[in-house]
Amino acid sequence: MFFAAIGILIGIIVGLILPYTYSVTYSLYISVAILACLDSVFGGVRANLEGKFDLKIFLSGFFGNSILAAILAYIGDRLGVPLYYAAIFTFGGRLFENFASIRRLLINRKSEKSD
Repeated sequence: MFFAAIGILIGIIVGLILPYTYSVTYSLYISVAILACLDSVFGGVRANLEGKFDLKIFLSGFFGNSILAAILAYIGDRLGVPLYYAAIFTFGGRLFENFASIRRLLINRKSEKSD
């Protein structure tokens, strides 16, 4: 958990020092990819709390999901079909499921310590 906090701090500092802007035309693809990455991060936190974390699975899901979501949004954009909704519903739903599981795991751990 310590290394995760250090990584987050480094990411925030780098983001503040080296701000990066991108074209508005890519905002749909980037937002869907970020949602997929957040899903992977929450899944990794959940797996870590359950004692099942595997770095290979996390990294393949992190990059694979984000690339797949961006490609899906791109193809849908070219076809004129909002395929990015599939990624939003899938990753958004899983994000809330993982958050609920993380919350339950933390509450159960805290209640077990107080007993």
